[in-house]
Amino acid sequence: MKPTIYDVAKKANVSISTVSKVLNNTGSISEKTKKKIWDVIDELQYQPSLVLSAKKALKTIGVLIPDISNPFMAEVTRAIEDSGRKKGFSVIICSTDNDSTKEEEYISMLKQKYVDGIIVATGLKNSRGIRELIESDMPVVMLSRDVPYLPVDTVVVDDFQGGYEAAVHLVQLGHRKVAMIAENINIPSIKKRIDGFKEGLQISGIPIEDTPILYSSLNLNECKEVCLDLLKDKENRPTAIFVSTEMLAFGVLQAARTLKIQVPNQLSLIGFDNSILAKLCDPQLTTIAQPIEEMGAKVIELLVNEITNNQERAKKVTQRVTLSPFLIVRDSTSPIS
Repeated sequence: MKPTIYDVAKKANVSISTVSKVLNNTGSISEKTKKKIWDVIDELQYQPSLVLSAKKALKTIGVLIPDISNPFMAEVTRAIEDSGRKKGFSVIICSTDNDSTKEEEYISMLKQKYVDGIIVATGLKNSRGIRELIESDMPVVMLSRDVPYLPVDTVVVDDFQGGYEAAVHLVQLGHRKVAMIAENINIPSIKKRIDGFKEGLQISGIPIEDTPILYSSLNLNECKEVCLDLLKDKENRPTAIFVSTEMLAFGVLQAARTLKIQVPNQLSLIGFDNSILAKLCDPQLTTIAQPIEEMGAKVIELLVNEITNNQERAKKVTQRVTLSPFLIVRDSTSPIS
């Protein structure tokens, strides 16, 4: 069986992308790494194929996302694809469904497809797989996930600031009884939104201990039930709710309609993301907007720079880019009556 470029990369302990760059005399590869790769090529008697050259000429980037059915993730992925095409790169999208087995399979598949680099968009469960991917020579950039102990470029949104602005907006409207419904607290970005929300309330003089923070999956029925329990006590129910992710807003709206609570006259609602869902809500959703287009452009810029420069990991100076969210006021929040 003839040796493949994958065999060369594995034996030389480098990425397929690095082997390809040595073969095509592109990128900035150290002389030491070049020699090691050529030694392995001679040892294995590997002969580059025209098929490989054609694949590399395609200039391809892989994108790992948790769930393509989430409208926000779909919009971020579209922004990445649009920015990638402007730079001459095609994009392969892999939706992992937050499944560690799928993560491993997709990472392996992307390596075998000879992609030039990979964007890891939001949290993956397989931390070992991420570490091995980042510590390889494969160019990698993280989006919406901060891994400070690994040498990798990262683009994040200031989730703490977003939560803070949501709290301040509600308090400025006169709300004193407020609550929050959040996705799983184990997601770092969600935890920061919670912390920011608490800080905004505390700065505004609202006791944190009097502020219910409840948790729900993105399942519509589950969120509706959580919200029904929150709102059933007519005397003590909140006058405003902040949801950590816009998909949860639909559960709140359904619960409010079941209890005949008018939004925003009797209950203000504010979300986070500014996906298409914010405009599909009735009433349209006030939200903390993530700069989707800027996120896509920046993560592509960092990855293409890494692909082009191909710096050695030990010498690489990583960048952590933090983008600011911003409040968009629509119809779902109003001054307390």
